Amino acid sequence: MPRTPRPGFGRRPTRLCCCWPTASWPSAACGAHAAGPSRRSMSSPPKQSVAVPGGQLAYLRSGSGPPLLVINGFAATGEDWDPTFLQALAARHELIVPDNRGIGASSDDGGPLGIDRLAGDCASLIQALGLGPASILGWSMGGFVAQTMALDHPGCVGRLVLLATDPGGPGAQLGDPNVLAQIADLSPPPEEQARRLLELLLPAELARRLYSEAGDIVAAARARLTQDLIDRQMDAMAAWHREGVGDRLADLSVPTLIAAGTDDRVIPASNSLSLTNTIPGAWLIQFAGAGHGLMAQYPKALGRLVDEFLAL
Repeated sequence: MPRTPRPGFGRRPTRLCCCWPTASWPSAACGAHAAGPSRRSMSSPPKQSVAVPGGQLAYLRSGSGPPLLVINGFAATGEDWDPTFLQALAARHELIVPDNRGIGASSDDGGPLGIDRLAGDCASLIQALGLGPASILGWSMGGFVAQTMALDHPGCVGRLVLLATDPGGPGAQLGDPNVLAQIADLSPPPEEQARRLLELLLPAELARRLYSEAGDIVAAARARLTQDLIDRQMDAMAAWHREGVGDRLADLSVPTLIAAGTDDRVIPASNSLSLTNTIPGAWLIQFAGAGHGLMAQYPKALGRLVDEFLAL
């Protein structure tokens, strides 16, 4: 087992950078863009929902403590997170884990899925539950939503955690367009989609092991996706990379933790440096050798770091 160093969170520097070696085997399997291949318990709590403009936003709620909203990424539902990572977070927080509109158990009116609209949905959820200001964690596209939420709905956000994400607009460094195209491609059989997805999100050896163990669960999640949902979320991300939030990130006043894997093929790790250099007082943690699905490679270690940051 790799040794996990404990960073000093007693004081708040502009940048804290810690690097871990690549894990040889995860505590739990990947819960990234598609459903994580861990064998989930059938006793998970039923989803609830709140009304949002043009639809219903479904969410899972678990744990106890200060509220933490956890926003997933492209083509992923609230059930698709790595369960060990969520368990680590739920030990000291009440988790609110939504399905973005139009996916999973959330409905909508079929209109454009702008990042600002998704952020408004999450703000409506926090307000409906009477939980603001809450800590907000967003991964990948969920990080776009979290940033926008902090700027457009500041009363809902107390602290911000951004995982494997980018600042949008001209300041973002885009990955190989072929990588995102492969993630978005629904044309191969679901089993092939699952194999390819894991290879794009995780180190090669780990991806092969996870596919042999639980590729069927990832494939089942891919089979539930629709081309309409993929196209609408792709349009939302394209708009984000044209416009982002402009110069407003420099105005963020909430404590912010940024974490990324150095070998991320989907959203290059250089974006974490851009975010850290732009958001006042932001913390940065990098996991050496980790891919886009870093929370599946290091669910317990990352969960502990997030917990320590939120407790400051």
